[in-house]
Amino acid sequence: MDYPGQYKTQILNAIQCIDLGKVGQIIHLFKSARAHGRRIFVCGAGGTDSMAAQFLCDMVKSASFNRSSRFRILALSDQTSILAGAGEFSNDRVFVEQLKNFAEPKDVVMGVCTSGNAASVVNAIEYASWIGCRTIGITGNEGGDVAKLAELTIQIPVRHPGSIEDAHMIICHMIGYYFLDFEKTIGQGA
Repeated sequence: MDYPGQYKTQILNAIQCIDLGKVGQIIHLFKSARAHGRRIFVCGAGGTDSMAAQFLCDMVKSASFNRSSRFRILALSDQTSILAGAGEFSNDRVFVEQLKNFAEPKDVVMGVCTSGNAASVVNAIEYASWIGCRTIGITGNEGGDVAKLAELTIQIPVRHPGSIEDAHMIICHMIGYYFLDFEKTIGQGA
């Protein structure tokens, strides 16, 4: 079998690992956060930081634009001026320092991390839990510390990082497109 075919097989295996019940629970948490004016913070480390930015784009542009009820959502990875000044504090605290300024109890913090062990994401989930936020971890492989700390975790238990990230993006699209496609057809009160 050629490599593209092998990779396709790996992706399909990773997709089969997505727990749809837990995706539904995340959708419910997001609906509740929107209904109660709570903030949603998304963060990722390494390649997943761009996934957090894409997810933010979907949730702001597609799932909130021209809607009477909008998401109050931010991608912590997008705050480049804070990231650039990370020399003032360690990079593993870059998301925590932002959460200290903005997060409040009952807000939602979602960390996306392939290994589940990126210190910046682990620390964000730990801090968010400590102050009473709802926490979501989207991880891969064995789940790492993020899976141990988050209130709700979706884990893609495969080894290939590309397949894990592909499945993570599909999870983010399932969440975002629920609000774009499904709610649009049945109304926002769904």
